[in-house]
Amino acid sequence: MLSPRWRRALAAILLSLVLFVSACSAQEPSRYTQIQEETSGRNAPAAVSDQAARGGDFNKYFPRSVAGYNIVPYQEKNGFAEYKVNQDGKNVAMLAINDVLDTPAAYKFQNSAMTIAGYPAVEQGQTATAILVNDRYQVKVLSRDSSFTKEDRAAWIEKFDLAGLSELS
Repeated sequence: MLSPRWRRALAAILLSLVLFVSACSAQEPSRYTQIQEETSGRNAPAAVSDQAARGGDFNKYFPRSVAGYNIVPYQEKNGFAEYKVNQDGKNVAMLAINDVLDTPAAYKFQNSAMTIAGYPAVEQGQTATAILVNDRYQVKVLSRDSSFTKEDRAAWIEKFDLAGLSELS
């Protein structure tokens, strides 16, 4: 029979051995790592041009909070900024500006017969309205609640500082 001292020593040795073997074994890459490698290795062009405006540059062109609506910054990255429109604590719409320089996103505006505030506009599905400012900046309003209508989206697009945005280079 082993004494308690030997049992503890044996347990410590076995535990160390298990930890050593598991630490040295090759780890299988996660499925997310594999997918990232597969999708990024296609030599596809970047989604955002290197010359795109910084997302922070767009903040001053967004509408401010107005009676009944609270405008809250949500996301900002190179070439893109997004704000939430909340009413009574509920998100009813999203406002976005993105730089579509060197991306095909601007092509959908070329044949548009619709305009908002003098800029070519398009409906994107049932919940989004967008305009193209200065052939470069897409200003988009997305409904997040059925109470926020197509007409509301057009009215909110007009609340942006579009003249200021058109001068951004």
